[in-house]
Amino acid sequence: MSSPTTADAPAPTQDAAAPVATHTGKDGKGIRITEPAMKQLAALMQQQGNDKLLRVGVRSGGCSGMSYTMDFIDSAAIRDDDEHYIYEPDGAPSFRVVSDPKSLLYIYGMQLDFSSALIGGGFNFTNPNASQTCGCGSSFAV
Repeated sequence: MSSPTTADAPAPTQDAAAPVATHTGKDGKGIRITEPAMKQLAALMQQQGNDKLLRVGVRSGGCSGMSYTMDFIDSAAIRDDDEHYIYEPDGAPSFRVVSDPKSLLYIYGMQLDFSSALIGGGFNFTNPNASQTCGCGSSFAV
């Protein structure tokens, strides 16, 4: 009896799209942020200087009814009812993300990604709560 050769063995298959690592706040909650977005946010946070944090939310408007907002704010601008999340990217200083309770109703479970593509690049939002999204990906409806 001869043993099978490597040519007889089935070739290993590879997934077309490898899963992207995502991060949540230090407490396991908050917006899910992919590794590319974590790197971009950490770099932007360092450019902003000390005592800044990222506010993520929603507002009325956009082509689908509601649009996402992201802004760097001073820590003095935190409201009493804001939810706070601490993110700790690998090899970069931790940073804080805040969101108001009303926005969290719409963005809970959302994933924030970043692409450096020339067309369609930038921050991208994937929201499981959205019933409809626009072509640009920055507005949605529930």
